[in-house]
Amino acid sequence: MARLLNAPPSSPFLSSLAASLRLIPPPSSARRPPLQFKVKCSSSGESREPESEAGAPSLSSAAADADADADADAGATSSSSGLTYKLYAGIGGVGFCETAYLTYLKLTDSDAFCPIGGGSCGDVLNSDYASVFGVPLPLIGMIAYGTVAALGVRLMGKDLPFGLKESNGRLVLLGITTSMATASAYFLYLLSTKLSGASCSYCLLSALLSFSLVFITIKDFGLEEIQKTWGLQLCMASLVVITLSTAYSTSQSIPSSLAGTEIPFFATEITTPSSTFAVSLARHLHSIGAKMYGAFWCSHCLEQKQMFGREAAKILDYVECFPDGYKKGTKIAKQCADVGIEGFPTWLINGEVLSGEQELSELARLSGFESDGLSGLT
Repeated sequence: MARLLNAPPSSPFLSSLAASLRLIPPPSSARRPPLQFKVKCSSSGESREPESEAGAPSLSSAAADADADADADAGATSSSSGLTYKLYAGIGGVGFCETAYLTYLKLTDSDAFCPIGGGSCGDVLNSDYASVFGVPLPLIGMIAYGTVAALGVRLMGKDLPFGLKESNGRLVLLGITTSMATASAYFLYLLSTKLSGASCSYCLLSALLSFSLVFITIKDFGLEEIQKTWGLQLCMASLVVITLSTAYSTSQSIPSSLAGTEIPFFATEITTPSSTFAVSLARHLHSIGAKMYGAFWCSHCLEQKQMFGREAAKILDYVECFPDGYKKGTKIAKQCADVGIEGFPTWLINGEVLSGEQELSELARLSGFESDGLSGLT
C-alpha cells in the first residue's frame, strides 16, 4: 500500500485514489494512551490482597467483627443460662427436701414440727385438702421439685435424657414451673378460705419457691419468646385448676358457725315414739339398701330421725360422716365423700341421691314402699 501511494500516478484515477487515502485519519484506538497498572511488589509471606479504599474496612475484617460480636452474644447467653440452671438445681433441691419431709410425716401419720403457727401445720397436713385423688399432696410436690432440680443439673452439663435438646428441656421446665405456681396459688386460696385461721409455714415456703421458679423461667425465656408459649402456660394452668377442683369437689363444706370450733362426738337421743308405718318403712328401706348420711351436730338430721321415732331410727342404715368428732381440717368419712354429699341429711335410695329432710310419704314413694297406712300420711 505504501508503494502504491508513493508511486507516481500513471493515470488520473490513481491520482485521485491516492489523494483520498491520504485524507483518511488513522483509527482512534491508535491514538489512545497506553494503559498503566500499579503493581505492588511484596515478599511471599505478605498478603497479596488489593488495597481497599481509604477508610473502608475490608470484607474479611467485617466478617471477623461480626463473628466476634456473635461469640460475645453467645457467651453472654451461655453465662445467663448457666446461672439460671444453677438456680433451678438449688431451689428445686430445697423444695425437694421440704416436701420429702412432709411426705414422710404424711405416710407415717407423724406430727409436723411447725416453727410458726403452733399446731396449725399438722391440721393442714391432715386435712381433706392434703391429698389429690388419694395421693398425698407432699408426694406430688416432691416429684415436681425433684424433676426441676434434676433438669437443672442435666442442663448445666448439656446432657439431657431421652435425647432431648436444650430448647425442649427449657419448655419442659416452663410447663412444670407454671403448673407448680398455679397449684400454689390455688392452695393459698384454700388456706385463706376453707382453712381460714390456720397457719402453715411449709405451705408458704413452698409457694415462695414455686413462684421464684416460674419467675426465673419467664425471665430466662424473655418477653418475646414467652409470648410464643403463652398457649402452653394457659393449658397447664387450666389443667391444674380443673384437676384440683375435681379432686376437692367432694369435700364437705362445714357451716360457718362451726368453722372455728372443735366438737367432740356425741350421740343424739330420739324422743318420739315410732308408728307402725314408720317401722315398716324403715324395714323396707333397710331391705333395699337405702342409706341416710348425716352428721351428729346436724339439727336437720336429728329432725329426720324424730320423724321415724326411736324404734324405727334404730332400723335405718345411718352413716355418720364425722364419727370422731369435728375440728378444723377434719376429713369427712370416705363413705360420705364417695356419695358426693352436698348437705345433711342426704339419702341414697336406688342409686338416687336426695339432699335435705324428706317426708316419710316421699321416702315411701321413691323407694316403692306400699302400705295401707300410706294414704293417711301427709
